[in-house]
Amino acid sequence: MGFFSAILGFFGFGVGISIGLVAGYFLFIYFQPTNVEDPEIKPMLEQEQETLQRMFPEIPVWIKSPDFDRLDWLNKFLEYMWPYLDKAICKTARNIAKPIIAEQIPKYKIDSVEFETLTLGSLPPTFQGMKVYVTDEKELIMEPSVKWAGNPNVTVSVKAFGLKATVQVVDLQAFLLPRITLKPLVPSFPCFANIYVSLMEKPHVDFGLKLIGADLMSIPGVYRIVQDIIKDQVANMYLWPKTLEVPVLDMSKALKRPVGILHVKVLQAMKLKKKDLLGASDPYVKLKLTDDKLPSKKTTVKHKNLNPEWNEEFNMIVKDPDSQVLEINVYDWEQVGKHDKMGMNVISLKEVSPEEPKRFTLDLLKNMDPNDVQNEKSRGQIVLELTYKPFKEEDLAKGFDETQTVPKAPEGTPEGGGLLVVIVHEAQDVEGKYHTNPHVRLIFRGEEKKTKRVKKNRDPRWEDEFHFMVDEPPTNDRLHVEVLSTSSRNLLHQKESLGYIDINLGDVVANKRINERYHLIDSKNGRLQVELQWRTSQAG
Repeated sequence: MGFFSAILGFFGFGVGISIGLVAGYFLFIYFQPTNVEDPEIKPMLEQEQETLQRMFPEIPVWIKSPDFDRLDWLNKFLEYMWPYLDKAICKTARNIAKPIIAEQIPKYKIDSVEFETLTLGSLPPTFQGMKVYVTDEKELIMEPSVKWAGNPNVTVSVKAFGLKATVQVVDLQAFLLPRITLKPLVPSFPCFANIYVSLMEKPHVDFGLKLIGADLMSIPGVYRIVQDIIKDQVANMYLWPKTLEVPVLDMSKALKRPVGILHVKVLQAMKLKKKDLLGASDPYVKLKLTDDKLPSKKTTVKHKNLNPEWNEEFNMIVKDPDSQVLEINVYDWEQVGKHDKMGMNVISLKEVSPEEPKRFTLDLLKNMDPNDVQNEKSRGQIVLELTYKPFKEEDLAKGFDETQTVPKAPEGTPEGGGLLVVIVHEAQDVEGKYHTNPHVRLIFRGEEKKTKRVKKNRDPRWEDEFHFMVDEPPTNDRLHVEVLSTSSRNLLHQKESLGYIDINLGDVVANKRINERYHLIDSKNGRLQVELQWRTSQAG
């Protein structure tokens, strides 16, 4: 009986389980719960930032913040260039660290500190995105988001008291949000003079520190202490608005600012050749320094005279006495038509010693080609006296920080007067009815100066600088600035105005420097950026 009971119980258990599964499946299929709500589906654009962060913890910053631009191209560039950048950066780091270590180790009675190995590894940093700021100053501001989970190998050996310890830095991770400012922008490669670096928030730095094979960062409490020390020390040094300044170019050469005054006295000319039909000439002289965008200086015209005497003096701004050359051209004035060139010559400023007047008697030539046989023909001579007066070093140093101060006026500036400097930077949205080849004309106290012409451009950039020497502050004067377009193809409308402004100079006299973007009068949307400086014998 016991055996049969066991068999029946086993089959009964199996039958019961089978019936239970069938009944449960039936109830699951045909009976729906009433307390279950349908899930709410929302587009990603409507999700909150915290929700997106939980969904995608490594989402790029250019997706989270539309102000940031995507930098895949830069990351690809770093990927290819990293083996070479690694060697270059490590070599520079060694050269920078050696004198610093040599200076510091005597204080701690350490015999030597040396790099046994120094490599940044095979993994370059990654730029998650970058924000770029545009200002009216001569600068470029960038804020890249940088993440670096690298595999560097930095091993430093320290010797002291006859013992040697080796410390190794591994598994470095760094998350940074720096602000990089390139300023001032200059017309010399690489087109900026200084790099300023600041941190917009405290950095996150994580790394392993091995000593005798053991990771010191795994000791309880050490990791947090080291993290806090690094963040606080770096923040104290470079957290905005504090900056790290890295000079790139010599400002005096990069900006090509005035470094002195060339005093030119045109004395006389002798034995000039006849150009007119009646057997005479009407000579005058034009003077110009190379690499100078200012108009040429001109003497008066001496009518019907082949041995004219001028005794006229001119002051010219010198930017590079080692390379600039004074060009002297003698012309025969014509009332109608083109003026005939009578001869020319040049004087290198390297031939003129500072503060020492030097007289030159030059033969007039057709051109400066030494192989031209026409230069053997006599064309007369011209006599000039040159004196170069360089600015003082302290005046130059004070004058090159454009964002803070204004340089002193050059020597020879009239007492009580000064130098009005006008820098025409750029224009936006200028458009002519018939053509758009803009240039800017300046008129101050009857003196007119012009920028170069930019062809077919509604957003031209000039960066041209002009100087006006005045006997007294132009407090009640105005500077007329007009954007013009010219075209030789349109005979009916060769010139047209694209807009103008009249700037009251009382403000620049009071403030020493103004850099503003003006809306052009008689222009639909045109704007013009002009910088004004008032330089006197006292820097400001």
